[in-house]
This record gives sequence, C-alpha cells and structure tokens, in this order.
Amino acid sequence: MLHAIPQLQDYLIHSAARLGDKIALVCDKKRYTYAELDAQSNALAHTLVQQGVTRGDRVVVFADNSVETVIAFWAVLKANAVVSVVNPLTKTDKLRYLLEDCRATALIADGLLSRVLAPVVADNKHLKVLIMTGKPLSPTPENLQVMTFDQALSSGNPRVPPARTGIDIDLAAIIYTSGSTGDPKGVMLTHRNMLTAGLSVSTYLGMQEDDVVVCVLPLSFDYGLYQMLMSFRVGARLVLERSFTYPAQVLKTMVEEKVTGFPGVPTIFAILSENKNLRDYDLSSIRFVTNTAAALPVKHIEMLLDLFPQARIFSMYGLTECKRCTYLPPEDIRRKMTSVGIAIPNTEMWIVDEQDRKVGPNEVGQLVIRGATVMRGYWEKPEQTAKKLRPGPLPGEYVLYTGDYCKMDEEGYLYFVGRMDDVIKSRGEKVAPKEVENALVHIPGVKEVAVIGVPDEIFGQAVKAFVVPEQGAELTEKLILTEAKARLEAFMVPKYVQIVPDLPKTTTGKIKKTDLR
Repeated sequence: MLHAIPQLQDYLIHSAARLGDKIALVCDKKRYTYAELDAQSNALAHTLVQQGVTRGDRVVVFADNSVETVIAFWAVLKANAVVSVVNPLTKTDKLRYLLEDCRATALIADGLLSRVLAPVVADNKHLKVLIMTGKPLSPTPENLQVMTFDQALSSGNPRVPPARTGIDIDLAAIIYTSGSTGDPKGVMLTHRNMLTAGLSVSTYLGMQEDDVVVCVLPLSFDYGLYQMLMSFRVGARLVLERSFTYPAQVLKTMVEEKVTGFPGVPTIFAILSENKNLRDYDLSSIRFVTNTAAALPVKHIEMLLDLFPQARIFSMYGLTECKRCTYLPPEDIRRKMTSVGIAIPNTEMWIVDEQDRKVGPNEVGQLVIRGATVMRGYWEKPEQTAKKLRPGPLPGEYVLYTGDYCKMDEEGYLYFVGRMDDVIKSRGEKVAPKEVENALVHIPGVKEVAVIGVPDEIFGQAVKAFVVPEQGAELTEKLILTEAKARLEAFMVPKYVQIVPDLPKTTTGKIKKTDLR
C-alpha cells in the first residue's frame, strides 16, 4: 500500500513497487534487488511486532555495513519503531550505556560481536528480543527471546509490511553523536526531519535513478546512513563497503561497478592524495564527489578537481543535529574555495553575537539554523537540548544554535571558523584552530594537521600543532615554525610543533582532539 503522507520507509517501498527487479544493493560481492530487500524487511518487521515491539519502541542495530544492517534498518521503521544504528567498534561499556539510555526493546546484532554483547544483554532490564546473525548467543539470558537472523526472516510475512500506526512527526531514528566530552547524546530525528534532509540533499546533488553510489562510511554515521536513504529514494544502486581500510580494493570495485557518486570525509581524501597509482584506475564514471565531517582543505579540493575533471565537487558542512547546513555549488568552488557554501534548499541560516544579535557580513559569530531538518532534541537530555534549541521567529518554533563560529560574506556564502569549544584564547586573542590548520596543511610535505590549545603560564593558552608528514617527506619542527611565521599572524603561530606519524580518529574519520590533550 502506498501512503499519501510519506514516512521514511516509503523510500524503499516506493522504489520496490516501481523498480522491483532492479539491483538496489551490492555488498560483499552479492547483489540484491529492491523487491528482495523490501520483502525481507517486511518479514523481519512482522517478527519484531510478534516479539512485542510496538509503536515508538527503540530498536538498536549493532552491526557492520552489511545486507543484514540494511534490512534491519527498514524493518524497524516498518514495525513503527525507532531505529538506532550503532558502530560495531563500540566497546561493552558504551554499548551498555546506549542500550540503557534509549531503553531498547530489541537488539539486532552481528554474531561476531558476541563477546561484546554477552555481558551487556545479560543484565539489561528493557530488552525483550535479541536477533543475531550466525549462531545465537549461548547461554541464552533469562527473560530474553533469542533467535538467528534467518529464523527472524522465516517467521514473518514477506508480502506486506505490518499495519502503519505512526505519523510523520514520530521519531524515525536516534543517532548517537560521538561528542568530544561526556556521554554520547542521542539526536532525535523524526520521519519529517529525515525525509526533508533526504529530499534537499539528493536534489541539489542531482541524484538520479541511474546513479551508482559507493559508501565506505559506516551506516552508524549519519552521512553514511544518508547514502543509503538518498540512493533508495531515487531508485539508484548503493555499493556498500565496510571501510576504506584497503583503498586499492575499493577503487577496483568503483571501476567495476562504474560508480557515479563518491561521498567521503577529509581523511579519505587525504589517503587518496598520497596514492601514486590513482591514475591507473578508470574513474571517468564519477559524476559527483561530496565531502562532509569537516571542511575540505584547499589542497584536497584542488586534488579532487584534478583527479575528477568530469565531476561536480561538493564541499559541504553540517551537524547530526540537522543533517546538512550548507553546500558549495560546484560552479562556485574555484571562486570560493575556502567557503562551505550557501544554505541547503528549504533551510535558513544567520549568525549571531554573544548577545544573540544578528551580525553583518564578515563578522564572526555563532551559526543558527532554521528549517524542517532541525532535530527534536537530545533523547532525555532536556538541559543539553535547551542549550541547542532556542525559540525561533514563530511562536512554538525552535531553531538550532550550532555551537560553531562562522562568518558570512556579502554574497551570503558561509565560512567555518571553528567549534566554539575549540577556540584557543592566547595572548588575549581568539585563535581558531581551523585557520591555523588550513595554513599549515599547505606547507609542502604536510599531509594532515591538528591544532589544540595547551595551558601556558604567560599566554593563558598556547597554540600547539600536531603535524603528519606525507610519505617520504622530511619535515622538522623548525621548518614548520618558519613557514607558520610566514603564513600566519604572530598570535596564531604555534608555540609548540610535534611531528607525528598519524592522528587519532573516530570511526567516522574525524580527528579526536581529546586524545591529543
């Protein structure tokens, strides 16, 4: 049944009705049609309902990028429940926290993660059912129904989904943010939030039914998840990889599948920039390249323009709390290389000072986002929600205070300056780490840079730079400091420079500055 008012699961349902025999997913060298994924997610949804999952219940999917994760995601939505995909690298204590925080009714997990799972599910008071790929958990915890993924598929009706009981302002997903400090926060997103974001982003990217999108980002990461959502929305094909750990293999797959869309993060493009054999691969099918997680350094933009001359390069900026904020139209990329662009369609933005007054062009302040993509808040964290969501222009409306310092030029193009929490106060001046990083990464032989503030008796905080050299490059601290003095204002020049082989990163490729302190 096709519904007049869509919910997120309709991305799959509508494409299956229209393009049932078309390949929707390529994963682990296997191919799956829209009809197959629709039927299997119907079956799993019925099983979840049979096991006591009801409207609004939270279901956690704890697994790697796999066909099971894809099926489980759509099944949870079809069961009128709320899905939360958790990275498979998550350790026991954190998994316990997440399950207890959202009070998950069901857990769908990879059997290879049994060691992490066993101590968590044994004492969880909210879980009713555990569905696992491979062998079921042994011994079976009391008061918990345990079954294999195959058993769950075989016990449900594949022909139609369960009766729809929710509406589009119900929660569709809770996405936990990694956060730089404290416990993870569960970002609450409604069907309307995610439908709006999927439509807006896929529209300005110009995604089409004949697109083939490669996804090396985890489905637990919002931009990885949206690759599936947007691909299934337009009836495209998703090539799902587990990671970018083996770039040569991924590039080979991209050639074989004639990939047209290549979403990435700065760390992926940094790896590409060092690959001397890139031109051995025929990547002429690539039609668009997108970036998220952090603004792309100019040197990486130039590399992408050179490597994919036929493609449209999209530099973007966003937060899990509202999906995407801005995109830089490809036709402007050479003219505005340091900008993260303009507001995405159906989104409004402005910048305010510390007194909450709108500022003029080229003045730095906090970015505020208004639109239907703005989250409903953090799951059961009212105080933290109140810091981010504040009253908007209309009665009862809330807008997102991003916590990011930005500025906007006379044409309305946004420039990311830095996280408000990251700004370094040195010598009475405010230093944006991003500005220092952008200057240092252009030094010949520099691959990556991370800048933090460290306590200093004289300066209050001193600027410290961690520099990763390119393969074969010989860099010294003295050389970096000399170049820094030539490229930066005196108060921005690092007091300390440390040459390191690599930088600590999250599973989504973001640099973990907390591990550098």
